[in-house]
Amino acid sequence: MTLAIQCGRLIDGSGRDPVRGAVVIIEGDTITEVRESGGIPNGAQVIDASGLTVMPGMIDCHVHLTSSPPKTMEQRLATPFSLTVAEALGNARKTLDSGFTSVRDAGGTPRGVKMAIEQGLFPGPRMRIAVSAISQTGGHGDATMPNGVRIRVPNAELPENLVDGPESARKTAREILRAGADQIKIMTSGGVLSPNDEPGATGMTREEIRAVVYEAHAAHKTVMSHAQATQGILNAVLEGVESIEHGIYLDERTIAEMKARGTFLVATLVAPVWVLRLAERNPGSMPAYGVRKSKEVLESHQASFRYAVEQGVRIAMGTDMGVGPHGPNAEELELMVQHGMTPMQAIVAATATAAECSRLGKVTGTITPGLRADILAVEGDPLADIKVLQDAAKLRVIMKDGAAHKNDLGPAASA
Repeated sequence: MTLAIQCGRLIDGSGRDPVRGAVVIIEGDTITEVRESGGIPNGAQVIDASGLTVMPGMIDCHVHLTSSPPKTMEQRLATPFSLTVAEALGNARKTLDSGFTSVRDAGGTPRGVKMAIEQGLFPGPRMRIAVSAISQTGGHGDATMPNGVRIRVPNAELPENLVDGPESARKTAREILRAGADQIKIMTSGGVLSPNDEPGATGMTREEIRAVVYEAHAAHKTVMSHAQATQGILNAVLEGVESIEHGIYLDERTIAEMKARGTFLVATLVAPVWVLRLAERNPGSMPAYGVRKSKEVLESHQASFRYAVEQGVRIAMGTDMGVGPHGPNAEELELMVQHGMTPMQAIVAATATAAECSRLGKVTGTITPGLRADILAVEGDPLADIKVLQDAAKLRVIMKDGAAHKNDLGPAASA
């Protein structure tokens, strides 16, 4: 069946100016043609979005679907892993409901969740998963609390994540790849919600990072690094990591090295905002040290993002949802605009650039013939008000792989 979407305003994700009156032609799950001057094929089924903005489905490059805030420590400890998986599938649906047709999961989600969505058992975005996030002992991913109790639950689908030394890092990277990782996540600095370190602390040695990067690249996969500290960012970039997550303490040298190598920044500006919100709304859901560190990093985080935008670093949109609740992911675009991007730059960061960062550029990210039909029809103009993308009621059509997950415009009519 041929499907035609009559567009009011088409934003194709490439960054070029919108086109009025275009028609997007879809066969099965694939975009086959974009008719910029209009014209509907004979016999096509038509979705009339002539009063709406049509754009690519958005991509979030940093989520944690198995994390479901706000939960106190007691609630987390009382949650069986099987329930966590069920919650992850619910979070996946919330993410798709909010217009995100693809995500890159940054750790904690086993491949069974991805497989369930791929097999159509549950609705959700296309997924790229990291499975387990590699950390040094005492680093950001070490779940050992100050009293010595480790709250990470042993699980055959989520390999052990603590490494010390390059050979340990190499073995763990191979185990994570075996467990189905699409990319490997490492921790090259301390963090906000970890109990035993600070955001300015460096994590993992260059030799350990190098071993992980080698194994990922040998398997034709990428590496993403939780990197907030300046030296931790630099170490990751110099060793060939493809994307820096958070990037709170960027400096002139790290920016220059990222530009020279084409390293992506996934800033997750909304993450510390949600830590502070949840602490206020749900006392006990966030540890006191996390609240303190969120307050301390907020200004530097925003300043680093502005600097990266000014210097032309490749920026891909990501939220760290799982720190905050799944669904309101598009708030990140509002913050990106507040801190230096134009609305069009933010949309490109959440579509074409995010697809490239996630290794999905040959699949999705723009409305281009040959790519999958991941498409939104939005009431309003996100170039005039980026906040319209946060209003679920204004997302009138959400299409993934040519199938309408949501269509408020009524059944397609025949041409």
